[in-house]
Amino acid sequence: MSRSPSSAAGWTVRLALVLVAAVAVLAVAGPALAPHDPLGQDTARALSGPTPAHLLGTDYLGRDVLSRLLAGAPASLLSALAAALIGLLVGALPGALSAFAPRAGEWLALRVVDALLALPFILFAIVFAALLGNGLVQATTAIGLLIAPGFFRVSRAATLRVRDAQYVEAAMLLGGSSWWVLRRHVWRQVAPTLVVTGISALGSALLAVASLTFLGIGVQPPAPTWGGMLASDLGYLAQRPAGPLAPALAIVLTVAALNLLADAVRDRSGAPRSRARGRRAVRKETVHA
Repeated sequence: MSRSPSSAAGWTVRLALVLVAAVAVLAVAGPALAPHDPLGQDTARALSGPTPAHLLGTDYLGRDVLSRLLAGAPASLLSALAAALIGLLVGALPGALSAFAPRAGEWLALRVVDALLALPFILFAIVFAALLGNGLVQATTAIGLLIAPGFFRVSRAATLRVRDAQYVEAAMLLGGSSWWVLRRHVWRQVAPTLVVTGISALGSALLAVASLTFLGIGVQPPAPTWGGMLASDLGYLAQRPAGPLAPALAIVLTVAALNLLADAVRDRSGAPRSRARGRRAVRKETVHA
């Protein structure tokens, strides 16, 4: 007897919620849950497989992999959250306001966003770190700035859909300012789309954080991060082929859970799907640019 689509969707949502809840716990209490000192070295047990004392084995310095995975969760997850919030704050409000801006201001805002979208991510992050310092704050800020154009586009497209509604036009004709109309009538319609985009952006930000720490940008060794663990384990594949599996699975499962949750929120809120939203945004921005 086959399950109905709604039943399958319900199980998917529950699984996503469980995974996201587990990720939230790790982000807050990961180091406290570590069974060993994540920086403690035991070279006699280096590159060992799973044992009762070390459930995920040890790395090339004999450090417990599970402890490092748990201790590295806050840096990886909270950095991704901070980057997504920076992108939301920098991109969403200007994107909504651009829909009400004069033609010259609208054109300038779109050109700035196009320029940011054209920047190579890794190169921008490296230059940003070189100019302002190779730290976690700098890496997080760089990721947030590169995520912001996506929020700008989504916010602008959602606002354009609402801007031509009769109640919005009536509010404008009655003398309401663009900011008042945006705050009073538009945000409540745009918010569901921004929530979906924000959850998806968390996954993208986590991948970006892992990529930068993989390259040595952001949190510096010996402090554990998922990307840094992946980079160090790749150097010892011959001795321990399963070494990179734990951090890679942590990243993949977290991103998958966030994407599933974003899909569930989108379906519940009635926000448009990404591809359709993107095509409508391109058509409207082409007309109004």
